[in-house]
Amino acid sequence: MAIQAVILSGGSGTRMWPASRESYPKQLLALASSNTMLQETAMRLDGLANALDKTIVVTNDDYRFVIAEQLRQIGKQGCIVLEPVGRNTAPALTLAALASRRNGEDPVLLVMPADHVIQDLEAFQAAIQDGARQAEAGAFVTFGIVPDRPETGYGYIRTGASVTENSAALELAAFVEKPNAETAQRYVSSGDYLWNSGIFVLKASRWLDAIEHFNPEMAAACRAAIAVAKDDGEFIRVDKDAFLRSPSDSIDYAVMEPLSGAAHLGRGVVIPLSAGWSDVGAWDALWQVSDKDESGNAIRGNAMLENCEDSFVFAESRLVAGIGLKDVVVVETPDAVMVAHKNNTQDVKKIVARLKADGKTLAQNHRKVYRPWGWYDSIDLGDRFQVKRIGVNPGAKLSLQMHHHRAEHWIVVSGTAEVTNGDKVMLLAENQSTYIPLGTTHRLSNPGKVPLEIIEVQSGSYLGEDDIVRFEDTYGRCE
Repeated sequence: MAIQAVILSGGSGTRMWPASRESYPKQLLALASSNTMLQETAMRLDGLANALDKTIVVTNDDYRFVIAEQLRQIGKQGCIVLEPVGRNTAPALTLAALASRRNGEDPVLLVMPADHVIQDLEAFQAAIQDGARQAEAGAFVTFGIVPDRPETGYGYIRTGASVTENSAALELAAFVEKPNAETAQRYVSSGDYLWNSGIFVLKASRWLDAIEHFNPEMAAACRAAIAVAKDDGEFIRVDKDAFLRSPSDSIDYAVMEPLSGAAHLGRGVVIPLSAGWSDVGAWDALWQVSDKDESGNAIRGNAMLENCEDSFVFAESRLVAGIGLKDVVVVETPDAVMVAHKNNTQDVKKIVARLKADGKTLAQNHRKVYRPWGWYDSIDLGDRFQVKRIGVNPGAKLSLQMHHHRAEHWIVVSGTAEVTNGDKVMLLAENQSTYIPLGTTHRLSNPGKVPLEIIEVQSGSYLGEDDIVRFEDTYGRCE
């Protein structure tokens, strides 16, 4: 019984702003440990003898190189399926199931969102093994979190009788929408309800049969999109026109809920899970799963607290000092600071909506922007000039390009740069520099085995990122 990890990684995480942005969302950040949330998710099957080596990740085109690099950093092989548009979790899982069967295998799929925290890995793996046995026998398995409080921010699962003597699995009676406070208290008191985790275990073939039965339009669109997909061994780029024909639906609604009326396909079961789970849906949830001092305070980064209680400080780039705070969340990034009462952290999404409505890019981008070849950090910006730190990974290169409205000065800080400047190609070492006149074709490469870092000073009448004409690009970005 082979278990194939499938990670769904398409969300934008707006309630975790300003650390999470659309171009670099929370699953790509190290929020709860020294690893990113995606990396922690990918490592959850480590140590299981029946876990397959390759991890299937379903995401969008914007995150593909970052995800590939993060998997490489932890020694994971990745099969990264790229959705051209978002269609919710059911089509995403259908693409993953089809990808898992391309060589004739029929693994048990462990389907996990990329942005959850699991603190008790041993308990989690034991529940997964239980679920995998149920899935191998034909069941559609989800996991219900044993609630420790009446929570209005989660959906619930109503449970039924035990399924077998040798399993913790219970009948899945119903999915229930997020309740009000009074209803949530009643659910928890009854003992018949669990939080809906959004984690599933099921056979790939069973899922595909169920989608064919309940939503043949979705099944046909996903099959067509995979059939003509471009596969380079690392990325599977599904066909956009075919995938656009797929309806949008969640795993719960598309298959799990209607299963009770189609017994021949299999039954839905739920396994109770107590493993320190959190979906980290907002900053107060991250505080709940963080280590705290004797006053209930949690700190990530460089912070000092005096006379504070039950507060959380997340500092990325500078010292944050808090005095006399109670039930407060402070999040500091190089370009934004967010301060909120713990009870109101869900409303961060309203700030993000206002930023978008005002046309401000702070909702989409960090000051530090990641690219397939490395990153750049806009450290200063003024009238007709901009200063960037640029990091280029070993062996990587930027596109061969030119600009209509700006000239550039490059100074090497560390590493070795191979520079194309018009007709000249030169090597620059630390403290050496070059000038790129406006309109000159140029390229920056790192031929070395260590990261390259340069300072770039731009000057001109327009400094936007859209003033780039690409002539050649390793990453397929030429128009």
